[in-house]
Amino acid sequence: MTRLEAILDEHLDKAGDKPPTATPLSERDAILISYGDMVNRPGENSLTTLSNLLSSQFDGTISGVHILPFFPYSSDDGFAVIDYRAVKDDLGGWSEIEKISNDFRLMIDAVINHISAESEWFQQFISGNPVYRDYFITLDPQTDLEAVVRPRDLPLLTPFETPQGQQHIWTTFSADQIDLNFANPEVLLEILDLLLFYVRHGAQIIRLDAIAFLWKEAGTSCIHLPQTHHVVKLIRAVLKSVAPWVLIVTETNVPHKENISYFGDGSDETHMVYQFALPPLVLHTLLTGDASRLTEWATHIHLPSEQVTFFNFLASHDGIGLRPVQGILETDEIETLIRQTKANGGEISYRQVDENERQPYELNINYFDALVERTAENPESDRQVARFIVSQAIMLSLIGVPGIYFHSLFGSRNYPQGVEETGKLRSINREKLNLMDLEAQLAAQSSVRARILSEYKRLLRTRRLFAAFHPYGEQRIIDLDPSIFALIRYAPRESSSMLCLHEISGKAIRATIELPERTQQEAEDVLSGQTISLRDCPLDPYQVRWIHLDGGVKA
Repeated sequence: MTRLEAILDEHLDKAGDKPPTATPLSERDAILISYGDMVNRPGENSLTTLSNLLSSQFDGTISGVHILPFFPYSSDDGFAVIDYRAVKDDLGGWSEIEKISNDFRLMIDAVINHISAESEWFQQFISGNPVYRDYFITLDPQTDLEAVVRPRDLPLLTPFETPQGQQHIWTTFSADQIDLNFANPEVLLEILDLLLFYVRHGAQIIRLDAIAFLWKEAGTSCIHLPQTHHVVKLIRAVLKSVAPWVLIVTETNVPHKENISYFGDGSDETHMVYQFALPPLVLHTLLTGDASRLTEWATHIHLPSEQVTFFNFLASHDGIGLRPVQGILETDEIETLIRQTKANGGEISYRQVDENERQPYELNINYFDALVERTAENPESDRQVARFIVSQAIMLSLIGVPGIYFHSLFGSRNYPQGVEETGKLRSINREKLNLMDLEAQLAAQSSVRARILSEYKRLLRTRRLFAAFHPYGEQRIIDLDPSIFALIRYAPRESSSMLCLHEISGKAIRATIELPERTQQEAEDVLSGQTISLRDCPLDPYQVRWIHLDGGVKA
């Protein structure tokens, strides 16, 4: 504790009297998710190119950016970090990171469950340096680890040669990703100091990658252990004492009930959790043309306090996780998702459950391609673009902060060449773009990239105008019709509300909306500017209507 206090004092001294630049989260927030080198211009470092693209394309629409791991790494597209405190040379340096943080709310990855086998820490360990002896977890390979939950279909222990002979080291994710030993206080202090280092370089949101696996004990599941929750609470307390404006978000790709356990009591753990059930549920909704499952699930979504919210997303650098919908979708419904993914050019990743069973873990496919109708003659037709946009509008309408993957904003498609080059299924959605090519495609207004970006920016500009979309507001799901996903969003402590209607069957429909608590029968659709009758509301195939209601009285 004495050493922790010294670390806190040191960071407070370095921060000086500099006031926080971050403002509280609001309806104006939407966060772009991107690798630092997702877009490139020859002769320019990638972070500068990304920064310029953000400023030119997203001023007034995107408030923040999650730059996926930008550190030197050895594998897993950045998630096997060699040096936690360095920026990869071809991306730029800390000055480029800080420039982006001056213009946008910056989210930085804390990849603290594991570190690269090429890192200085691990190299010192295998060379026999006693300082690093307990930085990692060594076990007898005969230890019974049957109860351990495995996120990937790979061995849990990896042998390495050391001066003491061969030792088997805990490697949850791969042989190149060595798990850190948080039972060693030296590791804990190193990581707490690291997080504050990120804050000094502009982090306003810290993403705790793979946090559910942080604490290991043989004989247990080694996931969501009480000690892991205590570490999250400690991280929140440390940040609150030094930089209370900094938020943490936990990345736990697990069933929904387990996921939201990281809210704690609503004040003592994470500020946001990823809404992992949302991507497969929205996909299921549009593939079946039936919103019933999504409606039923969303009806029971509640927050434990006004201090926390969801980080909503549909696509990411990873695949579409299937574990989060276990217990929500039936086995045959999950099989339908798998068949559609394969039919549309995607693949399936599996995990080992036990010696005799493997389960599908995630769908590896670009989200636009996942939604293309099997019967579509033109996969880039206006209908397919509308089908994609309504999926994104659902995500934008729900309570929480939207997280939007780079390739979703720009209408990208599957990238099978990446899978061929890397041998990794997730590469199908990680294409790196040339800036000049991207700009040329956006300049062609009929291109799928231009149409999607234009529609997406229209939704974002509209959303940030209305306090009803505040991430700490409330929502009420309306079971209106299986072909419509409907909800009302309420602004916190204000008389503002928004009726959100999303046609998901691909058919024209007329809806009657009964709101007994209101006398209002007509209202403005803020997306089209039309005055809409709530008793007879027309919806075209895949149309989105956000209807502004007077007053915010909750039923």
